[in-house]
Amino acid sequence: MRNTKRYTRVHVIATAAVAALVTLAVPGCTAASDEPAAPTSPASAPAGAASTAAPGDPAGPGAATAPREPVPSPSYPLSAAPRTVPAVREHTPARGPGWKPAPGARVVVAQGDTAALSDEGRLLAGELGIAFADAQAPRDGDVELDLGAAGSGPPESYTLTVNGGRVRVTAPDEAGVFYGTRTLKQVVSSGGSAPEGTVRDGPAKPQRGLNLDIARKHFTPGWIEDRLREMADLKLNQLGLHFSDDQAFRIESDSHPEIVSTPHLTKAQVRSITALAARLHITVVPEIDSPGHLGAVLRAHPDLQLRDVQGRAIAGAVDISNPASARLIDELLREYLPLFPGGAWHLGADEYQALVVRDPQASFPQLARAAQQRYGPTARVQDLATGWLNDRADVVRPSGKALKAWNDGFFRGGVTSAAKDIQVEYWTGKEIGARPPLEYLREGRKVVNLNDEYLYYVLGEPNQFTYPTGRRIYEEWTPLVLRGTSPVPAGYADQILGARLAVWCDLAGSQTQAQVAAGIGLPLAALSQKVWDERAPRMPWTEFKALADRL
Repeated sequence: MRNTKRYTRVHVIATAAVAALVTLAVPGCTAASDEPAAPTSPASAPAGAASTAAPGDPAGPGAATAPREPVPSPSYPLSAAPRTVPAVREHTPARGPGWKPAPGARVVVAQGDTAALSDEGRLLAGELGIAFADAQAPRDGDVELDLGAAGSGPPESYTLTVNGGRVRVTAPDEAGVFYGTRTLKQVVSSGGSAPEGTVRDGPAKPQRGLNLDIARKHFTPGWIEDRLREMADLKLNQLGLHFSDDQAFRIESDSHPEIVSTPHLTKAQVRSITALAARLHITVVPEIDSPGHLGAVLRAHPDLQLRDVQGRAIAGAVDISNPASARLIDELLREYLPLFPGGAWHLGADEYQALVVRDPQASFPQLARAAQQRYGPTARVQDLATGWLNDRADVVRPSGKALKAWNDGFFRGGVTSAAKDIQVEYWTGKEIGARPPLEYLREGRKVVNLNDEYLYYVLGEPNQFTYPTGRRIYEEWTPLVLRGTSPVPAGYADQILGARLAVWCDLAGSQTQAQVAAGIGLPLAALSQKVWDERAPRMPWTEFKALADRL
């Protein structure tokens, strides 16, 4: 309608101007008024223009006939897509001024959605420096947040529309609305305004995040919460907390206070972290790694230590033929399950040292006997380790949490196998007996990508690790690249649930907290792009890096 009105006005003015010129050009046409013509202002008529009106001119006698220059309506080019990290998947451009915060603007939550979206609305209003209003009709200049019908789009997707001086974010779930607010926050903070048009956006992968080793290195609660906020702006939704290892056990325990290291997180601090994560739509995934990586527990319980046939203690490994080992770990699992209300749990299962020797049956006869007693005469030590994993899964499963374990805790060719509902967290193909990713995918298992070639940030860079770079992730890696640098066939894409960047603190003192935060910034940004949209990025790395640095 705006263009139509502009056309009509210009058309009328132009017609009048042509009529006046015709009148001047016809011989004998003169003014027919007995009154003298009003003087014409030099500012309103060009030199030599007629200064009288024809009979019947509605302007009346003495009105100037010279046309005025039309006042143009605003004209806008088609908008460009918002510039965000990760990039939006689809933008329909439009002509218009866009939207930016102005005095009197508000974030408004649609009536009926206030309980679900008030956190998102208040957060965005504070970030944009405008007011917040619950259950009120939107007006010019407002941002409206609205939940659509359940199932109206894929999980975590959203639509953001900028039109008529307003913004509307709608989604089928709260997470989708939240991600729409992250897009709006980014474009306003980087460019000052949100472009006219419609964004339709959503993630390629349901799991996107950061894995943090807080066992080998203590990270303060404030530092962890800062990472949560950074992750949320990048639309990452999962924080893994590996809090038990050989070096330390880093969360307060009521059932076994003797195993807890100093410093550590209190349960109150953990509750604060998980509460913030929930508001930011991030799931905290805890991990008590077992039956290996339990050195901190074994210092307080040396009677549970695994020993080989010659009586030598095996570092970090509990004796899984000893029922007391299972009882202790299960007590810890039951204690911590309610502390972490998120929907997933990591069972560990990697690098059990009884299985990295040439002949586990000969080296650990007590484990071989226990395996045969439980699973029959052909069972091996790997079957006992698989049974351990399944037993721990049975403890956690009633909570409804998704179950995870490291890929080298899954074995081929045994008389028993890991439960099918345990997700494979694939990190390496370098360990003794490690299986290639296709073996898990062909079994129909769900896999999460933590490829140690691209996604392992190992403090001090031991064992030939090098710090990952954002550029390498951005230009070379995709979720299909599970091991080394070669992708698995694209037909398995739906079984790959996503990816996390992993911080491991093998040489804990080699970097400060601040250095870790700075070092993982660009790798996290690059990861966020590749799990949000698996297609080749439209923006070259240098441009992406400049945008990420600015944001």
